[in-house]
Amino acid sequence: MNKLAIKWTIILAAIFGAVALLWPSYEWYSKTPQEREKLEASGDRPKRILNLGLDLRGGSSLLLELDVSKLSGKESLNDSMQRAIEIVRNRIDQYGVGEIPITRQGEKWISVQLPGIANPEQAEALIGKTAMLEFRIVKDDAAAQEAVNKLNELDNPFNADGTLTEEAAKLVPAGITVMKDKQGFLVALTDTAAVTGADLEDARVTTGEYGYPAVSFQFNGEGAKKFGNLTGANLKKDLAIVLDNTVQSAPTINARITRDGQITGQFTMEEARQLAIVLRAGALPAPVNIIEKRIIGPGLGEDSIKSGVKASLVGFVFIVLFMSIYYRFSGVISSIALLLNLVFLLALMAYFSATLTLPGIAGIILSLAMAVDANVLILERMREEKDKGQPLPIIIKEGYDKAWSAIFDSNLTTWIASLLLFQFGTGPVKGFALTLTLGLFVGVFTSVFVTRAIYELLLTANPKEISI
Repeated sequence: MNKLAIKWTIILAAIFGAVALLWPSYEWYSKTPQEREKLEASGDRPKRILNLGLDLRGGSSLLLELDVSKLSGKESLNDSMQRAIEIVRNRIDQYGVGEIPITRQGEKWISVQLPGIANPEQAEALIGKTAMLEFRIVKDDAAAQEAVNKLNELDNPFNADGTLTEEAAKLVPAGITVMKDKQGFLVALTDTAAVTGADLEDARVTTGEYGYPAVSFQFNGEGAKKFGNLTGANLKKDLAIVLDNTVQSAPTINARITRDGQITGQFTMEEARQLAIVLRAGALPAPVNIIEKRIIGPGLGEDSIKSGVKASLVGFVFIVLFMSIYYRFSGVISSIALLLNLVFLLALMAYFSATLTLPGIAGIILSLAMAVDANVLILERMREEKDKGQPLPIIIKEGYDKAWSAIFDSNLTTWIASLLLFQFGTGPVKGFALTLTLGLFVGVFTSVFVTRAIYELLLTANPKEISI
Protein backbone atom coordinates (compact mmCIF):
# COMPACT_ATOMS: atom_id res chain seq x y z
CA MET A 1 0.00 0.00 0.00
CA ASN A 2 1.48 3.38 -1.05
CA LYS A 3 1.58 6.52 1.10
CA LEU A 4 -1.46 8.09 -0.54
CA ALA A 5 -3.57 4.99 0.12
CA ILE A 6 -2.48 5.06 3.78
CA LYS A 7 -3.41 8.75 4.07
CA TRP A 8 -6.89 8.18 2.65
CA THR A 9 -7.41 5.16 4.86
CA ILE A 10 -6.69 7.38 7.87
CA ILE A 11 -8.99 10.15 6.60
CA LEU A 12 -11.90 7.83 5.81
CA ALA A 13 -11.49 6.05 9.16
CA ALA A 14 -11.56 9.43 10.90
CA ILE A 15 -14.75 10.42 9.05
CA PHE A 16 -16.57 7.18 9.86
CA GLY A 17 -15.33 7.34 13.46
CA ALA A 18 -16.58 10.93 13.83
CA VAL A 19 -20.01 10.01 12.50
CA ALA A 20 -20.17 7.04 14.90
CA LEU A 21 -19.22 9.29 17.84
CA LEU A 22 -21.74 11.98 16.94
CA TRP A 23 -24.64 9.60 16.30
CA PRO A 24 -25.51 9.03 20.03
CA SER A 25 -25.61 12.82 20.53
CA TYR A 26 -27.90 13.20 17.51
CA GLU A 27 -30.22 10.47 18.80
CA TRP A 28 -30.25 11.94 22.30
CA TYR A 29 -31.10 15.50 21.31
CA SER A 30 -33.69 14.25 18.81
CA LYS A 31 -35.78 13.07 21.76
CA THR A 32 -38.24 15.32 23.56
CA PRO A 33 -37.17 16.91 26.89
CA GLN A 34 -39.63 14.63 28.70
CA GLU A 35 -38.09 11.50 27.12
CA ARG A 36 -34.57 12.65 28.02
CA GLU A 37 -35.62 13.40 31.61
CA LYS A 38 -37.15 9.94 31.96
CA LEU A 39 -34.02 8.23 30.60
CA GLU A 40 -31.76 10.28 32.89
CA ALA A 41 -33.84 9.33 35.92
CA SER A 42 -33.51 5.63 35.05
CA GLY A 43 -29.74 5.93 34.48
CA ASP A 44 -29.98 5.23 30.72
CA ARG A 45 -28.29 8.43 29.60
CA PRO A 46 -25.55 7.74 27.01
CA LYS A 47 -22.05 8.24 28.36
CA ARG A 48 -20.16 9.65 25.39
CA ILE A 49 -22.33 12.46 24.10
CA LEU A 50 -21.92 16.19 23.69
CA ASN A 51 -23.37 17.80 26.82
CA LEU A 52 -25.01 21.24 26.81
CA GLY A 53 -23.95 23.64 29.51
CA LEU A 54 -26.11 25.71 31.82
CA ASP A 55 -26.22 28.72 29.48
CA LEU A 56 -27.44 26.57 26.57
CA ARG A 57 -29.76 24.15 28.34
CA GLY A 58 -31.02 26.11 31.31
CA GLY A 59 -30.99 24.75 34.86
CA SER A 60 -29.57 25.72 38.24
CA SER A 61 -26.29 27.05 39.53
CA LEU A 62 -25.30 26.55 43.18
CA LEU A 63 -22.43 28.04 45.14
CA LEU A 64 -21.51 25.94 48.19
CA GLU A 65 -19.37 26.98 51.15
CA LEU A 66 -17.48 24.41 53.20
CA ASP A 67 -17.91 25.06 56.94
CA VAL A 68 -14.21 25.09 57.82
CA SER A 69 -14.99 25.52 61.52
CA LYS A 70 -16.30 21.94 61.55
CA LEU A 71 -13.16 20.35 60.03
CA SER A 72 -11.51 17.72 62.18
CA GLY A 73 -8.02 19.15 61.79
CA LYS A 74 -6.60 15.80 60.64
CA GLU A 75 -6.19 17.06 57.06
CA SER A 76 -5.41 20.40 55.46
CA LEU A 77 -8.06 22.72 54.03
CA ASN A 78 -6.84 21.97 50.52
CA ASP A 79 -7.20 18.21 51.04
CA SER A 80 -10.62 18.70 52.64
CA MET A 81 -11.79 20.79 49.66
CA GLN A 82 -10.58 18.19 47.17
CA ARG A 83 -12.38 15.43 49.09
CA ALA A 84 -15.56 17.52 49.35
CA ILE A 85 -15.54 18.20 45.59
CA GLU A 86 -15.03 14.52 44.81
CA ILE A 87 -17.84 13.46 47.16
CA VAL A 88 -20.24 16.05 45.70
CA ARG A 89 -19.32 14.85 42.20
CA ASN A 90 -19.90 11.20 43.15
CA ARG A 91 -23.29 11.98 44.67
CA ILE A 92 -24.47 13.94 41.63
CA ASP A 93 -23.13 11.31 39.18
CA GLN A 94 -25.02 8.54 41.00
CA TYR A 95 -28.15 10.69 41.10
CA GLY A 96 -28.35 10.35 37.31
CA VAL A 97 -27.88 13.98 36.31
CA GLY A 98 -24.97 13.22 33.99
CA GLU A 99 -21.72 15.09 33.49
CA ILE A 100 -21.82 18.44 35.30
CA PRO A 101 -19.21 21.15 35.93
CA ILE A 102 -18.06 21.16 39.56
CA THR A 103 -15.19 23.53 40.30
CA ARG A 104 -13.46 25.07 43.28
CA GLN A 105 -13.71 28.82 43.65
CA GLY A 106 -11.49 30.69 46.04
CA GLU A 107 -10.48 29.16 49.36
CA LYS A 108 -13.60 27.33 50.56
CA TRP A 109 -16.28 27.61 47.87
CA ILE A 110 -17.53 25.05 45.35
CA SER A 111 -19.47 25.94 42.21
CA VAL A 112 -21.99 23.32 41.05
CA GLN A 113 -23.94 23.68 37.81
CA LEU A 114 -26.97 21.48 37.18
CA PRO A 115 -27.95 21.78 33.50
CA GLY A 116 -31.53 20.78 32.78
CA ILE A 117 -32.64 20.92 36.44
CA ALA A 118 -34.84 23.95 37.12
CA ASN A 119 -36.24 22.52 40.41
CA PRO A 120 -33.10 21.41 42.26
CA GLU A 121 -34.42 20.90 45.81
CA GLN A 122 -33.71 17.15 45.82
CA ALA A 123 -30.22 17.65 44.41
CA GLU A 124 -29.56 20.39 46.99
CA ALA A 125 -30.54 18.07 49.83
CA LEU A 126 -28.36 15.34 48.38
CA ILE A 127 -25.32 17.59 47.96
CA GLY A 128 -25.47 19.22 51.37
CA LYS A 129 -26.10 16.13 53.48
CA THR A 130 -23.18 15.40 55.82
CA ALA A 131 -24.23 11.74 56.25
CA MET A 132 -22.13 10.76 59.24
CA LEU A 133 -23.03 7.11 59.80
CA GLU A 134 -22.13 5.55 63.16
CA PHE A 135 -22.83 2.29 64.99
CA ARG A 136 -23.18 2.61 68.77
CA ILE A 137 -24.36 0.30 71.53
CA VAL A 138 -27.53 1.37 73.37
CA LYS A 139 -26.97 1.94 77.11
CA ASP A 140 -29.84 0.78 79.32
CA ASP A 141 -28.32 0.80 82.81
CA ALA A 142 -29.54 2.95 85.69
CA ALA A 143 -27.08 5.79 85.03
CA ALA A 144 -28.15 6.00 81.38
CA GLN A 145 -31.86 6.05 82.26
CA GLU A 146 -31.28 8.75 84.88
CA ALA A 147 -29.45 10.90 82.30
CA VAL A 148 -32.35 10.51 79.82
CA ASN A 149 -34.86 11.50 82.52
CA LYS A 150 -32.89 14.63 83.39
CA LEU A 151 -32.64 15.68 79.73
CA ASN A 152 -36.37 15.14 79.25
CA GLU A 153 -36.95 17.85 81.84
CA LEU A 154 -35.08 20.42 79.71
CA ASP A 155 -36.89 22.41 77.02
CA ASN A 156 -34.31 21.79 74.27
CA PRO A 157 -31.15 19.87 75.19
CA PHE A 158 -29.87 19.69 71.58
CA ASN A 159 -28.02 21.98 69.20
CA ALA A 160 -29.19 22.41 65.61
CA ASP A 161 -26.84 19.63 64.43
CA GLY A 162 -28.28 17.09 66.91
CA THR A 163 -25.46 17.21 69.47
CA LEU A 164 -26.05 18.01 73.15
CA THR A 165 -25.83 21.60 74.32
CA GLU A 166 -23.08 22.48 76.75
CA GLU A 167 -25.61 22.66 79.63
CA ALA A 168 -27.18 19.29 78.73
CA ALA A 169 -23.82 17.57 78.35
CA LYS A 170 -23.05 18.32 82.02
CA LEU A 171 -26.03 16.15 83.06
CA VAL A 172 -24.70 13.08 81.22
CA PRO A 173 -22.07 10.89 82.94
CA ALA A 174 -18.79 9.95 81.27
CA GLY A 175 -18.96 7.17 78.70
CA ILE A 176 -22.55 8.01 77.70
CA THR A 177 -24.13 10.33 75.15
CA VAL A 178 -27.80 10.91 74.36
CA MET A 179 -29.39 11.36 70.93
CA LYS A 180 -32.89 11.56 69.47
CA ASP A 181 -34.45 8.83 67.38
CA LYS A 182 -36.67 9.49 64.34
CA GLN A 183 -39.76 9.78 66.53
CA GLY A 184 -38.11 12.36 68.82
CA PHE A 185 -37.52 10.04 71.82
CA LEU A 186 -34.19 10.20 73.65
CA VAL A 187 -31.82 7.24 73.49
CA ALA A 188 -28.71 6.74 75.63
CA LEU A 189 -25.68 5.45 73.72
CA THR A 190 -21.97 4.83 74.14
CA ASP A 191 -20.04 8.08 73.68
CA THR A 192 -17.76 6.61 70.99
CA ALA A 193 -18.53 4.86 67.69
CA ALA A 194 -16.49 1.71 67.15
CA VAL A 195 -17.58 1.50 63.51
CA THR A 196 -18.48 4.36 61.10
CA GLY A 197 -19.58 4.84 57.52
CA ALA A 198 -15.94 5.20 56.52
CA ASP A 199 -15.73 1.40 56.76
CA LEU A 200 -18.52 0.81 54.21
CA GLU A 201 -17.89 -0.73 50.81
CA ASP A 202 -21.37 -0.56 49.27
CA ALA A 203 -24.95 0.47 50.04
CA ARG A 204 -28.14 -0.21 48.06
CA VAL A 205 -31.91 0.02 48.39
CA THR A 206 -33.71 -3.19 49.39
CA THR A 207 -36.99 -4.12 51.07
CA GLY A 208 -37.09 -4.19 54.85
CA GLU A 209 -39.67 -5.32 57.38
CA TYR A 210 -43.34 -4.68 56.63
CA GLY A 211 -42.44 -3.94 53.02
CA TYR A 212 -40.81 -0.55 53.73
CA PRO A 213 -37.75 0.41 51.67
CA ALA A 214 -34.50 -0.19 53.53
CA VAL A 215 -30.80 0.32 52.86
CA SER A 216 -28.58 -2.75 52.90
CA PHE A 217 -24.85 -2.19 53.28
CA GLN A 218 -21.59 -4.10 53.12
CA PHE A 219 -18.37 -3.40 54.98
CA ASN A 220 -14.88 -3.59 53.55
CA GLY A 221 -12.38 -6.06 55.00
CA GLU A 222 -11.27 -3.87 57.89
CA GLY A 223 -14.83 -2.74 58.58
CA ALA A 224 -16.12 -6.33 58.65
CA LYS A 225 -13.50 -7.18 61.28
CA LYS A 226 -14.48 -4.16 63.42
CA PHE A 227 -18.20 -4.86 63.09
CA GLY A 228 -17.67 -8.51 63.92
CA ASN A 229 -15.82 -7.60 67.10
CA LEU A 230 -18.49 -5.05 68.06
CA THR A 231 -21.49 -7.35 67.55
CA GLY A 232 -19.73 -10.41 68.95
CA ALA A 233 -18.94 -8.64 72.21
CA ASN A 234 -22.47 -7.23 72.64
CA LEU A 235 -24.85 -10.13 71.98
CA LYS A 236 -28.49 -9.52 73.04
CA LYS A 237 -27.84 -5.81 73.31
CA ASP A 238 -29.37 -3.16 71.04
CA LEU A 239 -27.21 -1.70 68.27
CA ALA A 240 -28.09 1.87 67.35
CA ILE A 241 -27.61 2.86 63.71
CA VAL A 242 -26.97 6.62 63.85
CA LEU A 243 -27.10 8.92 60.84
CA ASP A 244 -26.20 12.59 61.34
CA ASN A 245 -26.72 12.36 65.13
CA THR A 246 -30.18 10.79 64.76
CA VAL A 247 -30.90 7.16 65.69
CA GLN A 248 -32.46 5.55 62.62
CA SER A 249 -33.10 2.16 64.20
CA ALA A 250 -31.82 0.06 67.10
CA PRO A 251 -32.17 -3.68 66.37
CA THR A 252 -31.13 -6.32 68.90
CA ILE A 253 -27.86 -8.17 68.17
CA ASN A 254 -28.86 -11.85 68.01
CA ALA A 255 -25.65 -13.13 66.41
CA ARG A 256 -22.21 -11.94 65.42
CA ILE A 257 -22.39 -9.93 62.18
CA THR A 258 -19.38 -9.22 60.00
CA ARG A 259 -19.84 -8.07 56.41
CA ASP A 260 -23.55 -7.31 55.77
CA GLY A 261 -26.14 -5.19 57.55
CA GLN A 262 -29.32 -3.24 56.96
CA ILE A 263 -30.71 0.18 57.96
CA THR A 264 -34.46 -0.04 58.45
CA GLY A 265 -37.09 2.55 59.25
CA GLN A 266 -40.14 4.08 57.67
CA PHE A 267 -38.23 5.40 54.66
CA THR A 268 -39.91 6.47 51.46
CA MET A 269 -38.32 5.05 48.31
CA GLU A 270 -36.73 8.43 47.52
CA GLU A 271 -35.32 8.78 51.06
CA ALA A 272 -33.84 5.26 50.89
CA ARG A 273 -32.37 5.98 47.44
CA GLN A 274 -30.74 9.23 48.55
CA LEU A 275 -29.39 7.61 51.73
CA ALA A 276 -27.84 4.76 49.71
CA ILE A 277 -26.21 7.28 47.34
CA VAL A 278 -24.80 9.34 50.21
CA LEU A 279 -23.41 6.27 51.97
CA ARG A 280 -21.77 4.99 48.79
CA ALA A 281 -20.20 8.35 48.04
CA GLY A 282 -18.94 8.85 51.59
CA ALA A 283 -19.37 11.52 54.22
CA LEU A 284 -18.38 15.11 53.61
CA PRO A 285 -15.40 16.27 55.70
CA ALA A 286 -17.61 19.11 57.03
CA PRO A 287 -21.08 20.49 56.31
CA VAL A 288 -21.54 22.57 53.15
CA ASN A 289 -23.94 25.50 53.02
CA ILE A 290 -25.65 26.78 49.89
CA ILE A 291 -24.90 30.51 49.88
CA GLU A 292 -26.06 31.32 46.35
CA LYS A 293 -28.60 29.77 44.01
CA ARG A 294 -29.52 30.88 40.51
CA ILE A 295 -32.10 29.35 38.18
CA ILE A 296 -31.83 29.83 34.42
CA GLY A 297 -34.92 29.05 32.36
CA PRO A 298 -34.62 26.75 29.32
CA GLY A 299 -35.97 29.52 27.07
CA LEU A 300 -32.73 31.49 27.44
CA GLY A 301 -30.73 28.40 26.46
CA GLU A 302 -32.88 27.81 23.39
CA ASP A 303 -32.39 31.42 22.27
CA SER A 304 -28.63 31.08 22.82
CA ILE A 305 -28.50 27.89 20.74
CA LYS A 306 -30.52 29.44 17.92
CA SER A 307 -28.37 32.59 17.93
CA GLY A 308 -25.14 30.58 18.09
CA VAL A 309 -26.15 28.21 15.29
CA LYS A 310 -27.36 31.11 13.12
CA ALA A 311 -24.13 33.07 13.65
CA SER A 312 -22.01 30.00 12.92
CA LEU A 313 -23.91 29.14 9.72
CA VAL A 314 -23.81 32.71 8.40
CA GLY A 315 -20.11 32.96 9.18
CA PHE A 316 -19.38 29.60 7.58
CA VAL A 317 -21.30 30.51 4.41
CA PHE A 318 -19.42 33.79 4.05
CA ILE A 319 -16.07 32.04 4.56
CA VAL A 320 -16.93 29.41 1.93
CA LEU A 321 -18.04 32.10 -0.54
CA PHE A 322 -14.89 34.15 0.01
CA MET A 323 -12.55 31.17 -0.27
CA SER A 324 -14.33 29.84 -3.37
CA ILE A 325 -14.36 33.21 -5.15
CA TYR A 326 -10.87 34.37 -4.20
CA TYR A 327 -9.02 31.01 -4.41
CA ARG A 328 -11.42 29.26 -6.81
CA PHE A 329 -11.14 25.47 -6.85
CA SER A 330 -8.45 25.44 -4.18
CA GLY A 331 -10.80 27.49 -2.01
CA VAL A 332 -13.43 24.77 -2.39
CA ILE A 333 -10.91 22.20 -1.15
CA SER A 334 -10.16 24.43 1.86
CA SER A 335 -13.91 24.74 2.56
CA ILE A 336 -14.28 20.94 2.57
CA ALA A 337 -11.43 20.73 5.08
CA LEU A 338 -13.13 23.40 7.20
CA LEU A 339 -16.38 21.40 7.31
CA LEU A 340 -14.46 18.25 8.31
CA ASN A 341 -12.71 20.34 10.96
CA LEU A 342 -16.05 21.13 12.62
CA VAL A 343 -17.24 17.50 12.41
CA PHE A 344 -14.01 16.10 13.88
CA LEU A 345 -13.97 18.70 16.67
CA LEU A 346 -17.55 17.98 17.77
CA ALA A 347 -16.84 14.23 17.62
CA LEU A 348 -13.82 14.61 19.91
CA MET A 349 -15.85 16.67 22.35
CA ALA A 350 -18.52 13.95 22.34
CA TYR A 351 -15.85 11.30 22.99
CA PHE A 352 -14.59 13.20 26.04
CA SER A 353 -18.20 13.94 27.15
CA ALA A 354 -17.30 17.64 27.08
CA THR A 355 -19.85 20.25 28.10
CA LEU A 356 -20.57 22.79 25.39
CA THR A 357 -21.17 26.36 26.62
CA LEU A 358 -21.33 29.75 24.92
CA PRO A 359 -17.61 30.37 25.67
CA GLY A 360 -17.00 26.89 24.23
CA ILE A 361 -18.75 27.90 21.03
CA ALA A 362 -16.44 30.94 20.93
CA GLY A 363 -13.49 28.55 21.23
CA ILE A 364 -14.81 26.50 18.32
CA ILE A 365 -15.20 29.60 16.15
CA LEU A 366 -11.69 30.79 17.02
CA SER A 367 -10.20 27.38 16.20
CA LEU A 368 -12.02 27.40 12.84
CA ALA A 369 -10.58 30.85 12.19
CA MET A 370 -7.10 29.46 12.90
CA ALA A 371 -7.77 26.64 10.42
CA VAL A 372 -8.83 29.18 7.75
CA ASP A 373 -5.64 31.13 8.46
CA ALA A 374 -3.56 28.00 7.89
CA ASN A 375 -5.29 27.35 4.56
CA VAL A 376 -4.71 30.95 3.47
CA LEU A 377 -0.99 30.65 4.27
CA ILE A 378 -0.73 27.46 2.20
CA LEU A 379 -2.64 28.88 -0.78
CA GLU A 380 -0.62 32.10 -0.80
CA ARG A 381 2.65 30.13 -0.85
CA MET A 382 1.25 28.00 -3.67
CA ARG A 383 0.39 31.16 -5.64
CA GLU A 384 3.95 32.39 -5.24
CA GLU A 385 5.29 29.12 -6.66
CA LYS A 386 2.75 29.28 -9.51
CA ASP A 387 3.91 32.81 -10.40
CA LYS A 388 7.45 31.42 -10.69
CA GLY A 389 6.20 29.06 -13.40
CA GLN A 390 6.76 25.88 -11.34
CA PRO A 391 5.01 22.65 -12.37
CA LEU A 392 1.92 21.65 -10.39
CA PRO A 393 3.56 18.92 -8.21
CA ILE A 394 6.29 21.41 -7.16
CA ILE A 395 3.68 24.13 -6.50
CA ILE A 396 1.81 21.86 -4.08
CA LYS A 397 4.93 20.53 -2.34
CA GLU A 398 6.61 23.92 -1.90
CA GLY A 399 3.36 25.58 -0.84
CA TYR A 400 2.97 23.22 2.12
CA ASP A 401 6.66 23.12 3.01
CA LYS A 402 7.06 26.92 3.08
CA ALA A 403 3.81 27.54 4.97
CA TRP A 404 4.44 24.90 7.64
CA SER A 405 6.75 26.96 9.89
CA ALA A 406 4.28 29.85 10.11
CA ILE A 407 1.35 27.45 10.74
CA PHE A 408 3.29 25.63 13.44
CA ASP A 409 4.39 28.82 15.22
CA SER A 410 0.94 30.44 15.24
CA ASN A 411 -0.77 27.27 16.49
CA LEU A 412 1.91 26.61 19.11
CA THR A 413 1.63 30.08 20.66
CA THR A 414 -2.18 29.88 20.70
CA TRP A 415 -2.02 26.38 22.19
CA ILE A 416 0.28 27.59 25.00
CA ALA A 417 -2.18 30.39 25.80
CA SER A 418 -5.14 27.96 25.82
CA LEU A 419 -3.20 25.55 28.06
CA LEU A 420 -2.64 28.31 30.62
CA LEU A 421 -6.31 29.27 30.45
CA PHE A 422 -7.28 25.65 31.10
CA GLN A 423 -4.82 25.30 33.98
CA PHE A 424 -5.69 28.48 35.84
CA GLY A 425 -9.20 29.25 34.60
CA THR A 426 -12.48 28.03 36.05
CA GLY A 427 -15.88 27.10 34.64
CA PRO A 428 -16.59 28.77 31.28
CA VAL A 429 -12.95 29.77 30.81
CA LYS A 430 -11.93 26.11 30.94
CA GLY A 431 -14.66 25.26 28.43
CA PHE A 432 -13.29 27.88 26.05
CA ALA A 433 -9.72 26.60 26.52
CA LEU A 434 -10.72 22.94 25.99
CA THR A 435 -12.55 23.53 22.71
CA LEU A 436 -9.79 25.82 21.47
CA THR A 437 -7.08 23.25 22.28
CA LEU A 438 -8.91 20.40 20.56
CA GLY A 439 -9.76 22.70 17.65
CA LEU A 440 -6.12 23.63 17.11
CA PHE A 441 -5.04 20.00 16.78
CA VAL A 442 -7.96 19.18 14.49
CA GLY A 443 -7.30 22.34 12.44
CA VAL A 444 -3.71 21.36 11.72
CA PHE A 445 -4.86 17.86 10.74
CA THR A 446 -7.51 19.07 8.27
CA SER A 447 -5.70 22.10 6.82
CA VAL A 448 -2.35 20.33 6.33
CA PHE A 449 -2.95 16.57 6.19
CA VAL A 450 -6.44 16.34 4.64
CA THR A 451 -6.09 19.09 2.01
CA ARG A 452 -2.69 17.78 0.91
CA ALA A 453 -4.14 14.29 0.53
CA ILE A 454 -6.87 15.77 -1.70
CA TYR A 455 -4.29 17.52 -3.90
CA GLU A 456 -2.17 14.37 -4.12
CA LEU A 457 -5.25 12.37 -5.14
CA LEU A 458 -5.96 14.93 -7.89
CA LEU A 459 -2.36 14.66 -9.10
CA THR A 460 -2.91 10.99 -9.90
CA ALA A 461 -5.15 12.19 -12.78
CA ASN A 462 -2.19 14.24 -14.17
CA PRO A 463 -3.95 17.64 -14.42
CA LYS A 464 -1.95 20.44 -16.01
CA GLU A 465 -3.32 23.10 -13.69
CA ILE A 466 -5.49 23.60 -10.61
CA SER A 467 -7.01 27.04 -10.07
CA ILE A 468 -5.55 28.79 -7.04
